[in-house]
Amino acid sequence: MRNQGLGSWTLRRARMTPSRVALVHGQTRLTYRELHERVLRLAQALRGLGVRHGDRVAYLGPNHPSYLETLFAAGALGAVFVPLNFRLTSAEIDYALGDSGASVLVYAPDQAGVVAGVDRARTRHRIALADPPADDHDYADLLARAAPEPVDERVELGDTCLIMYTSGSTGRPKGAVLTHGNLTWNCVNVLVESDLAHDEVSLVVAPLFHAAALGMICLPTLLKGGTVLLRSSFDPGAVLAAIERHRVTLMFGVPTMYNAMAAHPDWPRTDLSSVRALLCGGAPVPVETIRRYTERGLAFVQGYGMTEAAPGALILDREHTASKIGSAGVPSFFTDVRVVRPDGSEVGPGEKGEVVVSGPNVMRGYWGRAEETAGALRDGWFHSGDVATVDEDGYAYIVDRVKDVIISGGENIYPAEVENALYEHDAVELCAVIGVPDQHWGEVGRAVVVTRPDASVDEAELLGFLRQRLAGYKVPKSVRFADALPVTGSGKLRKTEIRRRFGQQPPPDRPEPE
Repeated sequence: MRNQGLGSWTLRRARMTPSRVALVHGQTRLTYRELHERVLRLAQALRGLGVRHGDRVAYLGPNHPSYLETLFAAGALGAVFVPLNFRLTSAEIDYALGDSGASVLVYAPDQAGVVAGVDRARTRHRIALADPPADDHDYADLLARAAPEPVDERVELGDTCLIMYTSGSTGRPKGAVLTHGNLTWNCVNVLVESDLAHDEVSLVVAPLFHAAALGMICLPTLLKGGTVLLRSSFDPGAVLAAIERHRVTLMFGVPTMYNAMAAHPDWPRTDLSSVRALLCGGAPVPVETIRRYTERGLAFVQGYGMTEAAPGALILDREHTASKIGSAGVPSFFTDVRVVRPDGSEVGPGEKGEVVVSGPNVMRGYWGRAEETAGALRDGWFHSGDVATVDEDGYAYIVDRVKDVIISGGENIYPAEVENALYEHDAVELCAVIGVPDQHWGEVGRAVVVTRPDASVDEAELLGFLRQRLAGYKVPKSVRFADALPVTGSGKLRKTEIRRRFGQQPPPDRPEPE
């Protein structure tokens, strides 16, 4: 077999475990043999449309078997897969298609309106999963007319597998270029550190255009031969019901998802006995969130990563969930992580520094952005822009993003630390801490809070609560209450949007930071 990349995985799995269920989505169940046949048909259909080695094939839509079929079919041809955030506007999709140079766009019915607003010149072919307009291809029809003939394209581990766009919270999003080797080595790390079994039933509800959903649970499960249960959207009650009904053993989510599940009325009575581990990442995890799950006897495993590392970098194993609560863990097996000062020297225990990452899972660079690649990849290390500390045992604690640090009167305030303290209050369902302008201090903190249903709390109570837990200068000078907070497609808080909505000039004469 000349293909050493992801495009060969369905064949390799089909010859080992052809009758085992690979994917479940709604009423659809595909065995590994059936998945492989569909991938071959799609690969032949794409080849018939002119897709060749190195061409880009984009996908726009929520979690669905066709996402993985397109990924593997592109990989079989040596083409490059470009997953797009289905919550983007037409203008944003237009930019990503133009930036990546995608020749084909596969899209879901719910995205038809967005796609209609995209310049048709951006792609040679559009493939609709259902109800295609006159000028577009029909996905099911293409597969039905194509023969499931083998594809024997030479693909090396060093070849580009996908271009995954970062969230673009500041400026235009950048496309991280991930090779087949990057994704494969990340999966090896996951298998080593998370003890995935061949009989896993892995719930994938976080969107697959997010590196963690794809790299930390979906691909490792398929590599191991387990079953991936795909859900197209997140609803806490529906997720709890799915865990119980399908006897889910493994799930990945971001903190906002796990908070919503634990706050749902069905949480106390849902049977979670099948769950072996709950993986969490995407943002610093509040200690209170971890406690809610460990109190139910669940193995809450958190880690740290980024799109540019495909995405795993640090992992906190089950054994240390309680003893190192709040830590992101130690470097993954084949990955090296350091926390460094601005001069590149490593910090001492408890000292804050920037996280830098190296290993075979780290991206080749940013698509078409040589200058930004050179700025991020220096001397073999990816500079993350994240702040962390390391304890005496080598366990890392992610503090915050460099860009999110609030500098008030010369003091650095790390929002994640304040948010952790806020989550200890019973009334707080979701929160974000941002910096707002202040004439005297330059910048001061402001908490934006979503309260739990039926909870009652005011600004004075929350600020008093924080003063008992934090140094005075860290306590926000104001609180704003909201019905909801904006999140990215991957479930992270959109700090830029929160600043825009809630970052107006605070009233004068605020108390002086202590």
